[in-house]
Amino acid sequence: MTAAPTSLTESFTPISAGAGVVDAGFLGDAPVFALADGRVLICGASEPRAVAAHEDGAILVAATDGRRLITGGDDGRVVATDAAGVSEIVADQKGRWIDALAARADGTIAWSAGRELRVRSPKGEVKTLELPSTSRGIAFFPKGYRLAIAHYNGASLWFPNAAAAPETLEWKGSHLDAAVSPDGKFVLTSMQENMLHGWRVADGKNLRMAGYPAKTRSLSWSADGKWLATSGADACIVWPFQGKDGPMGQSPRECGVRSQIKVSRVAFHPTALVVAVGYEDGMVLLCRLTDGAELLARRQGEGSAQRVSTLVWDAKGARLVVGDEAGGAGVLTLPRG
Repeated sequence: MTAAPTSLTESFTPISAGAGVVDAGFLGDAPVFALADGRVLICGASEPRAVAAHEDGAILVAATDGRRLITGGDDGRVVATDAAGVSEIVADQKGRWIDALAARADGTIAWSAGRELRVRSPKGEVKTLELPSTSRGIAFFPKGYRLAIAHYNGASLWFPNAAAAPETLEWKGSHLDAAVSPDGKFVLTSMQENMLHGWRVADGKNLRMAGYPAKTRSLSWSADGKWLATSGADACIVWPFQGKDGPMGQSPRECGVRSQIKVSRVAFHPTALVVAVGYEDGMVLLCRLTDGAELLARRQGEGSAQRVSTLVWDAKGARLVVGDEAGGAGVLTLPRG
């Protein structure tokens, strides 16, 4: 960076989570953290309190529907915990690891265990799909009851209520995370190789985004769907999606450049062209795309164990929760005005 960024660190409230943070979110106004040791940490108006959501296992994946934090563990259970700390076992896969998890605001939950994908409606109806391989990435489409599922040699698009077989999007290799654009026109996956792959949903046209020095494990869309922020380099790589061919033939933008310190998590603001960027040393920056301005939200920690593992904005974009692999966490509250 050519100049030190302006600091917002006085607006950051640190929290000691006590274990590595797998994921986080908000339940109403309460920040919540899914911890690697099986607990859910709820930080409401009173003192933070921990709930043993997975008493006999670790949390591997998590997602929130706005009312509950849904967690999947190596105990084979999918558990929903609300802001009051009440946990409900949604599913028990009898010791099989929960590999991927997704949730949406109406209470629908999807999860994978081995080569089996299950989706549960708000009424409790469960549909099952056999996959070509294990899956570590699931994403709901923004409209309609449809899922994108990453797996070996491509991705599948599935309507759980339809009798037809899922549509297959093919590309050789191991596909990890899945993301769907806000307009539903593009599906993106991260890969075992240092690259992203995508498809235009309308006709299956391939989109290939390579050149990363490390694996890309964090993807975040801008609210208008015109930009995709990604991790995997010593800067946040932001791909343009303004045209019908997505980023093909266009160069990505970079923000938050730090020499030899890689980006581990990214999260676009829900309304503004601002992206939160977390690094492997624990630092968090806010980067504005319109003018390249940078604001320091959290200072770096000591040692590689401080790797930022989650960044999540609240619905209004007023607060940002941060968690790292060493058990450090906190909430950034943006100043008004």
